[in-house]
This record gives sequence, C-alpha cells and structure tokens, in this order.
Amino acid sequence: MTALYIDADACPVKAEAERVATRHKVTMYLVSNGGLRMSQNPLVEVVIVPDGPDIADMWIADRCGKGDVVMTGDIPLAAKCVEAGARVLKHNGEALTQANIGNVLATRDLMTDLRAADPFRQGGGKGFTKTDRSRFLEALERELRAAARG
Repeated sequence: MTALYIDADACPVKAEAERVATRHKVTMYLVSNGGLRMSQNPLVEVVIVPDGPDIADMWIADRCGKGDVVMTGDIPLAAKCVEAGARVLKHNGEALTQANIGNVLATRDLMTDLRAADPFRQGGGKGFTKTDRSRFLEALERELRAAARG
C-alpha cells in the first residue's frame, strides 16, 4: 500500500499534498520535530519526533520503500529514500531518481563548500512561486499514480 511521507519542517505545500493524498486515498505522514497542527483528516498522521539533528529524516528513511512517495528538500534524505526504492519529489515538483541523485548530491556538496569558503555570501535561494506550486501538484499526482501501478 502506497504511503506519502512528508519532511514537514519548512514544507510550503502541506495543504496541497493533503488534498492530493486524500483524493488518492493514500495515508500521509507529516514528520516534524514540532510546530504542526493536528489534522482532522483520518488519512493524515502527524508524527512529532524528538529534537535532534536529522531525527525526522531518519524516521522517514527507516520506513519508506518501494511504492511510497517521499517529499523533501533534504538531499541526503532524498538519496536514502531513492536507495530504498521510494519515489522522491522536492517541493517544487522536481523528481529525484537513481539517474539524477548523484549529481544533485554532488552539487549540494559543492555549494556547501562554496558557502563555507565565503562566510559573507548571503542568500542565493529563489522564492517559492505559483509555478513551483503548480509543478509540484502535477508531479505529486503523477508519482502517486505511478506508485499505485507498482
């Protein structure tokens, strides 16, 4: 049975994901270390994990597998989930797969090194747009359909 796992800290599309998961009758796990409101939706389980580095990521990585969909902006978590056989989406709808996760990890590491080398470097990230939201909705719909087919 397909499940949708959401790395919920700083996730801009929780409500949209809930609507899509409900339409597909898929259990959705919102995983965070706090600050989330409980949902009245019986298909949504809010999972509050203890504070600590990567505890929410470990919870998701330990449970996801083939046929599941994971939504995260955390690239190391995405790599673990791809390795476990899950379908992985970033919040902007970008799919992370066996074919591209290596390059995405390498780029992330390079950018981390560049930021560390220049402590005065600020910003650089783009804002979340309506186009990103729309792309995410299309991608989640596609991934849940594909996961259901097996």
